[in-house]
Amino acid sequence: MKNFTYFRPTTPEQAVTLLEARWGNTEMLAGGTDLLSLQKQYVAQPGRVVSLNGIAGLQTVVVGERSATLGAGVTLARIADHADLRRLFPALTAAAGDIGGPQIRNMGTLGGNLCQRNRCWYFRDEHSPCLLRGGQRCSAIEGENKYHAIFTANHRCVLASPSTLATGLIALGASAEILGPQNRRRTVELAKFFFAPTGPTEREHTLAANELMTSVTIPVRGLTNAAYEVRQRQSSDWPIVQVAVAFSGGRNGEKATGVKIVLSHVAPTPVIAEAAARAVDNRIITDATATAAGRAAVEGAKPLTQNGYKVRLVEVAVKRALMIAAGLPRYWEA
Repeated sequence: MKNFTYFRPTTPEQAVTLLEARWGNTEMLAGGTDLLSLQKQYVAQPGRVVSLNGIAGLQTVVVGERSATLGAGVTLARIADHADLRRLFPALTAAAGDIGGPQIRNMGTLGGNLCQRNRCWYFRDEHSPCLLRGGQRCSAIEGENKYHAIFTANHRCVLASPSTLATGLIALGASAEILGPQNRRRTVELAKFFFAPTGPTEREHTLAANELMTSVTIPVRGLTNAAYEVRQRQSSDWPIVQVAVAFSGGRNGEKATGVKIVLSHVAPTPVIAEAAARAVDNRIITDATATAAGRAAVEGAKPLTQNGYKVRLVEVAVKRALMIAAGLPRYWEA
């Protein structure tokens, strides 16, 4: 690991003054579950590391009548176990509780999960000429791509968006508070936060190199919501496919309205599946309507040479997420 200078600011404003205008030389450290791996793999070689762990306020959770605000430094374990969050936002807390194992959940943070680098093995291999590290093309397009994107149209890089908290937060209409230089603050809808990078000067999100995510706010709207994911192993693994759904009503024979369905781990950014939402919006959720939504969710999918199986997994995951949210029997657990 390359030697680096370590900073530990005590306020968000101090942290921002330590950041640089370009990515690469300075990195932020929270739980470290991603950054330390990247450093050991010589993919990230910062000369400066800015710890966020001494900043008061980044670890707070405030749940009010109209919204809930979570500091970017709140751990995944705290999100998963928070009683009010579990009651209001099961799509978020269920996803947080499934991430990694207890050690990861007690170290990993909300901001880190949203801003982590992608898990592509070509990107994380220092000897691979990855497009995102200065190579000429994406090695996964014709290489080993069984875990990569299936929504690939117009994407030079076919990474699979890795955040497991993004789907639920987008479905619930959450937004992030961002702090930049000169105390410049902005609010970004998480539906617009993620970005499909094409080169080494870009990241998987819209943060500038000298900006800091301070918190995430989720409106409290009484939405019915749930998440479902498919993974090879039950622990210490990333999902192959993940889905979150949110809507008004939809239980006890009521029609579901304002349906939002979000997919992750299937494209370079989370995908808002509008066709799937239309298939079930203003309808009673049943096995048939949930199945139709699942089929609509894969419209436009263009799998790579080794990951066509993900198409079927998306169909099933959408169906099951809708059925969980609507309180229907979980036939797959019988």
